[in-house]
Amino acid sequence: MPIQNWSDEITLAELHDDPACTDDLNTLIDMLGTRDAVDLVIDFANVSYLNSSNIAKLLKLRKLVVINAHRKMVLSAINSHVWGVFLITGLDRLFEFTDSVAMGLASVQIDADNQS
Repeated sequence: MPIQNWSDEITLAELHDDPACTDDLNTLIDMLGTRDAVDLVIDFANVSYLNSSNIAKLLKLRKLVVINAHRKMVLSAINSHVWGVFLITGLDRLFEFTDSVAMGLASVQIDADNQS
């Protein structure tokens, strides 16, 4: 999984379909558990489905980033099938979404600038 440190405070992660998605999410969880707090933008452009295990991992990431570290987590470039999973489960109200990675990065950066 390509993980880019977009800046000192923003990490961009690109996910892929399973089995890589599970490994990618585990890597992110491990990485964020050992690192200073960062905002996280996750690129879903290459993800065509989510299973319940991956949803649980996304919720754990949300807890690490948003709840514990008081940082921002944005899910970007989600296709209609995966978006349907978020809608059906009600998770569309729990996560923040943008149409593209560029918009996700801009959203995180704007919030960071406003907090400074």
